[in-house]
Amino acid sequence: MTQSKTLARLLTAAVMGVLAVALLAPAAQAKEPAPGYEVFKGCPSPEEKAGLAVCLHSDITGGHLQTGSKDVPIENPLTLSGGADENFEGFTFNSKGGLTKVKQKVPGGVLGLTGLTWLLEFFGSDALTLYAETELAGTPSNFTIETVTIPIKVHLTTPSGVLGNTCYIGSNSSPITLKLTTGTTSPPEPNKPITGKEPELSIDGKGIIHLDNGTYVDNSFSVPGASGCVLKLFGFIPISLNGFVNSQSELPSAAGKNEAVQDFDLQFVERGFVYP
Repeated sequence: MTQSKTLARLLTAAVMGVLAVALLAPAAQAKEPAPGYEVFKGCPSPEEKAGLAVCLHSDITGGHLQTGSKDVPIENPLTLSGGADENFEGFTFNSKGGLTKVKQKVPGGVLGLTGLTWLLEFFGSDALTLYAETELAGTPSNFTIETVTIPIKVHLTTPSGVLGNTCYIGSNSSPITLKLTTGTTSPPEPNKPITGKEPELSIDGKGIIHLDNGTYVDNSFSVPGASGCVLKLFGFIPISLNGFVNSQSELPSAAGKNEAVQDFDLQFVERGFVYP
């Protein structure tokens, strides 16, 4: 029996045990997480959303996202939190959940992104520091011990607004769809298979199931071109930078030329414990 199947059986047994205990709990009334479960504050209470069975909280602690020729390290942790049904589908979240917007510094800055060295004359080097913020572009799905599918878009920003406020790679209608796995990928050429890392399973005294020190990977996804990148020269002359960004960053980028690696810790628990 593989480690994955063993983990799956342990996980199933743990969830069923937790659900059985929760059935004995009184009807949910609270709108704030119970003491000890504050980490699940992004999970909607029964008053906010009916039909949810579990609350989830995942910390993305490291890794990188490479799109086209640009590779952005994950140096500042992100959090994904919310709730799901008994099949770990129908992911949803309240105003305290979702995917946190965290700035990651992009190596090379705006000059590396666009190739337009003359921008230094107008803005200076500090103003051309570039950040990438990953945002949800749809509903995460396919939650298992080994997988999760997350549609995202990447918001590119600068301290001075050189790229405008709507510069994105990916969108809600054309997302970057990460089909993350702790197993081994099967990407098209020129990428080669890469392997993630299965997390360590444990259950604490509060009924919270922990999947720690895991690594998700995907290098089979495609990336669309940039959109909404507009420089307003002298504050009023609009210049589209989409073409420069796409050319310099080799976007759009076909499947087999991109890579995502996410180190993660995941916690989940039956919602009745969070909102007793």
